[in-house]
Amino acid sequence: MSAWQIRRTGERAASGQAAVVPDKEEQSQAEADRHTALKVELHQRLLDLINLSALETMSREQIQAEIGEIVHEQLSLQKHALNLAERKRLVSDVLDELLGLGPLEPLLKDESITDILVNGYDSVFVERHGKLEPSSIRFKDERHLLRIIQKIVAAVGRRVDEASPYVDARLADGSRVNAIIPPLAVDGSLLSIRKFARVPIDMERLISYGSVPRAVAQVLEAIVEARRNILISGGTGSGKTTLLNAMSAYIDNAERIVTIEDSAELQLQQAHIARLETRPANIEGNGEVTQRDLLKNALRMRPDRIIVGEVRAGEAFDMLQAMNTGHDGSMTTVHANTPRDALSRLEQMIGMSGIDIAPRSARAQIASAINVVIQVGRLSDGKRRLMSLSELIGMEGEVVTMQEIFRFRMTGRDEHGAVLGRFEASGIRPHFMQELEDRGIKLPADIFNPSAALA
Repeated sequence: MSAWQIRRTGERAASGQAAVVPDKEEQSQAEADRHTALKVELHQRLLDLINLSALETMSREQIQAEIGEIVHEQLSLQKHALNLAERKRLVSDVLDELLGLGPLEPLLKDESITDILVNGYDSVFVERHGKLEPSSIRFKDERHLLRIIQKIVAAVGRRVDEASPYVDARLADGSRVNAIIPPLAVDGSLLSIRKFARVPIDMERLISYGSVPRAVAQVLEAIVEARRNILISGGTGSGKTTLLNAMSAYIDNAERIVTIEDSAELQLQQAHIARLETRPANIEGNGEVTQRDLLKNALRMRPDRIIVGEVRAGEAFDMLQAMNTGHDGSMTTVHANTPRDALSRLEQMIGMSGIDIAPRSARAQIASAINVVIQVGRLSDGKRRLMSLSELIGMEGEVVTMQEIFRFRMTGRDEHGAVLGRFEASGIRPHFMQELEDRGIKLPADIFNPSAALA
């Protein structure tokens, strides 16, 4: 009975019948459903009434004025009585349907939202400040949601249908999109959007967020300038790509960078960048271009550095080969929970390349190619932090040797549940300091002192 109020009145009360009156929440939801239905209905009518090709030559303000008149006429014909505020909102929503991504547009414009998770047409969640919360946004029905998904994937030349029921794509601003539809999605189509900041998050912002201490940021800048090969490791949503973007700002503008991604989302700011993106197979199963194909091609493009958005399979072997053959300063990311796990995953990926290589040889390749492993994590309070910075120093028997230079040590929680902790140095002077000094790069003398505070 929590969603409904039961009230006895007049003859119904006398006869023992109850008058069911929807509460405010039910009324609000019913009103939202009527608004959505009206918006979709008007959108369908507009597709028949307007010249879509003419929209390409008009600004949004011009389109809004023209659409406003047509919407007013259609509302009059359909005898829908709306006040001025409701009409303005309806025109804005119809424009979103026509020119944008319908109900998703307000969420995409909200800069406090980092993730949009659609669990069916009537269930939408968002992530703000690292915490998930339900949204009032709804789609009219499954067809409405599927139409928006098709609009997203078609814009980047991809497709999703029963033959290929899941897809990775991206929005125009680089936001990452994943969609999966029935029959694989049992309760209706699923859509996940990882939003990218319109203004790229640079190292200064990461420092202000408390994700990276300024002293560690100095070391990150030094190892990028010294052309050390870097592997960034972390779980899903831990901030690997964000850190990679921030660190890439330290690359000299005179260098040629080739980026390789499954879905182009890196936001590099240099002048000389060649961006490559994989391509899925067509409906006949032909034409697929993998990251490994692009890596082999990139070696012929005279790159100074190669940046792979994320290694997942056999391309790890080609990436290590590139790092070992003159493309110093290359960077990539990998899904792993610890630096040691990251190396184990690389070893497994080498096995996925189809090349018969002994485990010790694979580890030797890793030890000689990777110089620095950076572990990032998303803590239970939703904040993302650099958890450790480690250096690979070679092989000892069958094992790749690694030493931790910096770490984040958790000390507890405050009254609001936020994780408390501090960054600290291990006290080990890294081997790459010699390379830094040879290149004239200087770091503060006490930066590796374990008793010094890392602000």
